[in-house]
Amino acid sequence: MRIFATISRKLRRDESGMAATEFGLLVVPLMIVLLGAFDLGYQSYVRAQLQGVLNDVARTATVETPDFTGYTGTTTEERIENAIKDRVNNIARNASYTINQTNFYEFSGVGNAEKLLTDVNGNGQYDSADGDCFEDINSNGAFDLSAGASGQGGADDIVYYDVTITMPRIVPVMTLIGVPANYTINARAAVRNQPFADQAIPPTVCGP
Repeated sequence: MRIFATISRKLRRDESGMAATEFGLLVVPLMIVLLGAFDLGYQSYVRAQLQGVLNDVARTATVETPDFTGYTGTTTEERIENAIKDRVNNIARNASYTINQTNFYEFSGVGNAEKLLTDVNGNGQYDSADGDCFEDINSNGAFDLSAGASGQGGADDIVYYDVTITMPRIVPVMTLIGVPANYTINARAAVRNQPFADQAIPPTVCGP
């Protein structure tokens, strides 16, 4: 018994190997923090690059005949999309893209309904039966909750770009702590086309 008591006292005083044990306990949360910081940094980098590319492409597209030489597409809208994809693909691995191009008559129309010109009953809504009138921005003859029309529009129009990319995380292990497997990164820009011609005036449409 005396031998066991002596050994027990020595073991209690022996601290060799404690550093390795403590490191083993700390290494997992430490790596999660470091990988998380790297993951967020990369996501911020891709977002900044996407916004920069979009701003540059949007400015190039404001002229009457924008120069997108080297990018495929039968329309200006298609060449704009391909220009964005080609330039972002250098940093965004296996990304899929959703690119919307919408034109508006003025900046105030972005994100808003078509403008009411006459509101007979004063309820702030378009009522065809009351004979309300509205500015038909997209010339489709119907009152729309979005005042925009698809595409680049014409001279002096406002073009609103909304680009979303989805791509796998650069650190897949982050999914172990409940983080989604993919990044979803968005960039937006609104620019005015140059006045290379007179801006088309939207027609006024009134209910019967």
